[in-house]
Amino acid sequence: MADPFVAEIRIFPFNFAPKGWAWCDGQLLPLSQNTALFSLLGTTYGGNGKSNFALPDLQGRAAMHPGQGPGLSLHDLGETGGSDTVSLLESEIPSHSHTLRARNDQADTPKPSASSLAHPTTATYQTVTNSALVPMAPAALAPAGGDQPHNNLQPYPTFYFCIAMQGVFPPRT
Repeated sequence: MADPFVAEIRIFPFNFAPKGWAWCDGQLLPLSQNTALFSLLGTTYGGNGKSNFALPDLQGRAAMHPGQGPGLSLHDLGETGGSDTVSLLESEIPSHSHTLRARNDQADTPKPSASSLAHPTTATYQTVTNSALVPMAPAALAPAGGDQPHNNLQPYPTFYFCIAMQGVFPPRT
């Protein structure tokens, strides 16, 4: 394996950071012992910049290139965001309606035809005298859902992201 650039990030499939590498877990490092790495990262990922600085924290996160793609929001280097779970708002769900079927049949079977509502076998409220179908009032059907957050992760494998603590200092082009 060729010498890495200082601050180069690679993915490893084993459960330890190789010699000269550190996990991208947000740990604080002493600036005095890591001057080359600090000169590249600065306090982009945290730290006070006087005695320490932080490595990137990629634990449970997806990496993203900084910038602004067409029609997308601007994201700066070192920015973090996103959420483990999401609760959809009513404004984020496409408008739609549900049909409610009702019939003037006796409700004497466990499942009436076409899963329709039917009137009871005995007159509980009043007798149905008009068999014409009419739309229900919009308030008759209330919104459903429990406003509970749901997981928002695509299928994924997990690997260790490690950053090179030593190596070749990357030249600027």
